[in-house]
Amino acid sequence: MSSRRYRVLEPHTPDQGVALVVGQGDRLRCERRPTEWEGWLWCSCEGERTGWVPEAWVAIEGNTCRMLRAYDATELPVAAGDEVTGELIESGWAYVRNDRGDAGWVPLRGLQRIDQS
Repeated sequence: MSSRRYRVLEPHTPDQGVALVVGQGDRLRCERRPTEWEGWLWCSCEGERTGWVPEAWVAIEGNTCRMLRAYDATELPVAAGDEVTGELIESGWAYVRNDRGDAGWVPLRGLQRIDQS
């Protein structure tokens, strides 16, 4: 996907805590939990780090899964009016970067694409 610019319409404040960061091939414990976001699994790994992982990014093997690619669950705090560059869209979320270079996930429904002429 080529990068696209977005304006933030709804602020996003992530939950505090250490983000789940895993590499391709890592094995995680996974479970389906109720969530408003389809396509996400609740996962945990060594050290009891936990977080939501895109189901499309894993191979499920019983109650565990293997990462098909590297993943960082960091969410980015944004305020209404901020502008960000979207690098990836996945299951209702966008992985974006702000103009300071900070990156993370934000809900796609809170973004409006900016037409670049």
